[in-house]
Amino acid sequence: MRRTRHVLLAAVFASLCGAAHANPPLSGPVIDQLRTTKQIVLAHRESSVPFSYVGPDKQAIGYALDVCKRLVLALQTRLGIPQLEVVYRQVTPANRMDVIANGEAHMECGSTTNNADRRKKVAFTVPHFITGARMLVKADSPIDRIDHPDVKRLVSTRNTTPLTALKRINAERYLRLEIIEAEDHEKAIQMVERGEVAAFVMDDVLLYGLASNRADPKALKVTGRFITTEPLAIMLPPNDPAFKKIIDDEMRRLILSREIHPIYDRWFMQPIPPRNMPMNLSMSYLLRDFWKYPTDQVP
Repeated sequence: MRRTRHVLLAAVFASLCGAAHANPPLSGPVIDQLRTTKQIVLAHRESSVPFSYVGPDKQAIGYALDVCKRLVLALQTRLGIPQLEVVYRQVTPANRMDVIANGEAHMECGSTTNNADRRKKVAFTVPHFITGARMLVKADSPIDRIDHPDVKRLVSTRNTTPLTALKRINAERYLRLEIIEAEDHEKAIQMVERGEVAAFVMDDVLLYGLASNRADPKALKVTGRFITTEPLAIMLPPNDPAFKKIIDDEMRRLILSREIHPIYDRWFMQPIPPRNMPMNLSMSYLLRDFWKYPTDQVP
């Protein structure tokens, strides 16, 4: 009898150990830190309208930030943390990847392109937008293509994929353009307004957003064909599969349940700060098609 009881206890113990091994508690650099600090740091931009920018009340707002807030709620639920305090960290195009790669922020909620080169340094979740680079010029400018005779001097923002593409096109086509690297979008658009450059090359959705919030939106226009295709995604720290899986799973759920659509409409179809003007930018066929099978794996 005693032997039988010992055998049964041993079997139960082995079963419990096996179950614990099959479903180990979630762990990883970010997850462990969140459990300890009860804080999550969201990196945001200053002027990436409407994705991530500083509003009239000096608070960080935007489409990507609203998506990130939904991801924070999913983290709280999945990790069993009643409340994660959100701490905001402003970043620039020049330092955003270093901030994430070095663990200074847990997500970058902005307008960063998910591409193979950047995936060597950081991770990305499923894209929340797909756009492409075009040109912002003065409204009376005849410029309609990158090789227009009036294009001598251009600006793009430092450490961005449009800047890389612009340099490549300039070299491949021997255009002999003078390319200026601005620290941020605001400085670049000011250079166009002051006539210091012929055009600002950047993702067209950002250009539309920036132009719509100027003192005189009609003084600028977006022109030219797309010179890049940009899948924009929230940037995550590298080498942290457990954290990334929670984020990826929630992004797919938001997309497939269509819960992300009202968030999109809020920022692209309705009036937004600071001028309370709508962008009236319907969801593109590229984004609709991509979201049929949402994945973080992009060309």
